[in-house]
Amino acid sequence: MRKRFGASVHKVNIDAGFTCPNRDGTLGVTGCIYCNNDSFRPASCKPALPVREQVQNGISWLKKRYGAEKFLAYFQPFTNTYAPAEELLQLYSEALEEPSVVGLAIGTRPDCIDEEKLDMLADIGRRYFVLVEYGIQSIYSKSLEFIKRGHDYGTFLRAVEMSNKRGLHTGAHVIVGFPTETREEMLEMAPELSASGIGFLKVHQLQVIKDTPLAEMYASEPFHIFDYDEYVGFIAEFIEKLSPEIVVQRLFATAPDEILIAPRWDRSKHKLLRDIERMLAEKKSFQGRLHKDVPRAVRAAG
Repeated sequence: MRKRFGASVHKVNIDAGFTCPNRDGTLGVTGCIYCNNDSFRPASCKPALPVREQVQNGISWLKKRYGAEKFLAYFQPFTNTYAPAEELLQLYSEALEEPSVVGLAIGTRPDCIDEEKLDMLADIGRRYFVLVEYGIQSIYSKSLEFIKRGHDYGTFLRAVEMSNKRGLHTGAHVIVGFPTETREEMLEMAPELSASGIGFLKVHQLQVIKDTPLAEMYASEPFHIFDYDEYVGFIAEFIEKLSPEIVVQRLFATAPDEILIAPRWDRSKHKLLRDIERMLAEKKSFQGRLHKDVPRAVRAAG
């Protein structure tokens, strides 16, 4: 992003008041079993405020905190394409009115996109950077059924293909640590996602958050959750198997302490990043070292 825009680009979080087909009765009413949007919504991101005001508040804070100059309007909580195309265009356009906003990042579900919405986004993409971030969470049917996701992996692949054909940037969100999957199955998601066509990826460990069906399940019958050292080792290996062409946006989640049940690592973001980097350095490794498209000589050199 720095190469493209000549400066660091920061995300301004926006809550436009969307819901989700897993909450409005279309597919369900409780959401995915792990979902509590308070686990990742910043305090400045409030749906009661107009989009324009949320953008201005976020920019003001980011300028003071980081000296930021350019921004992506990040439509984050719930499903941010879950409305008619004309309503979406109005909301997106409002966010883009701020001169220092250079594009959009839109978090959504792959079953909540269609040709009309993608055509509208492609039109915006002729003038702005547009990244569509698809929540997939897992590539495995057994896990998608376990979390009551409401769509399959094929739906995600089709959404990515439709988006890429229009020149849009695409990303995926995945969660590792579901009790339905083995460690090997989780690691296998790296090469599979590398071949999916995405350009961006967010990965985080399964967290048990208060006021979710998963929390009730964990209380009645606890299941294995990544401990700190185990996760550092796992994510380093995951990175090795991931295409070096994919931009990694996130390697772990950090829910607020007041709603987090497990795992409680009590480590800062910087500490976790340093330990992941240290693990890779000790292995003389890097992103993509074990990916099939990296030349064998490069893999061996480390």
